[in-house]
Amino acid sequence: MKIVIPGGSGHIGTVLARDLHAAGHDVAVLSRSAKAAAGTTAVRNVAWDGRTLGPWAGEFDGADVVINLAGRSVNCRYGPANRRAIMDSRTESTRVIGQAIAAAKRPPRLWLQSSTATIYAHRYDAPNDEETGIIGGNEPGVPETWRFSIDVATSWERVAAEAVMPATRKVNMRTAIVMSPERGGAFAALLGITRLGLGGRSGDGKQYVSWIHERDFVRAVLWLIEHEEMAGNVNIAAPNPLPNADFMRDLRQAWGIGFGLPASRWMLEVGAIPMRTETELLLKSRRVIPGRLLKAGFTFEYLTWPEAAKELCDRVRGRPHA
Repeated sequence: MKIVIPGGSGHIGTVLARDLHAAGHDVAVLSRSAKAAAGTTAVRNVAWDGRTLGPWAGEFDGADVVINLAGRSVNCRYGPANRRAIMDSRTESTRVIGQAIAAAKRPPRLWLQSSTATIYAHRYDAPNDEETGIIGGNEPGVPETWRFSIDVATSWERVAAEAVMPATRKVNMRTAIVMSPERGGAFAALLGITRLGLGGRSGDGKQYVSWIHERDFVRAVLWLIEHEEMAGNVNIAAPNPLPNADFMRDLRQAWGIGFGLPASRWMLEVGAIPMRTETELLLKSRRVIPGRLLKAGFTFEYLTWPEAAKELCDRVRGRPHA
């Protein structure tokens, strides 16, 4: 297949492009930074600005699949300038991708549009699936920055929905945290603090963590490509989210460290300022399950976090995983 990945030079895109290329597919990565794109294993690295139509749009003509992962990193403080960059980089790139697909003489048969499991409400009482899940933004007492993240996610999906392309199937991938040992990802950061003895619970530790192993993420992408009946919103997350305290305990056990200092909410808020980040990743309860994938028959290689954490830690150490 010919697969085009706008925004494919980031952490998730690099993993996806590498594995798709290794499987024999013709992969093109669209990137604002030629230097960043050159670090991927894709066959071609194509420059674009993420806002306006240009020569890059020719990659869409005759492509089988477009996988849009474009968007500025959310690992930053949510000040006015960063908010504009986060929102605009997602909505503008999604809008121009829709225009490119609509203009193609031979449009791709599938558009996989990146979204996020963060779109769901901060809750503990029940899991969020695609049918009964509650979209966030109206929860009482949550930080205003969390509402901004909901605005970004809903705007992202709305722009994709506005694109008119009768010959192209569209899927919004509401993806949980993709766990991969490569630098720049969430797992590497969490393992780093764990190895320093700081891998205890965050806040009260009751908030749920939704995650997916990188191999299951790639497998889910390929599965969605093959199953033409799948369209609309799809949660891409392992079936067993777990409380933060349990998540961190299992990570410590996988690495073989017996202790981890906990961090209270106020400690995390204070520490986030010099680190130029936000605490939402650690403190928001993301209890998301892949209802549609499970109902349609997709099988996960890594159903539970302990087995996934052990495999990832083994790879970091360079050990073969049994």
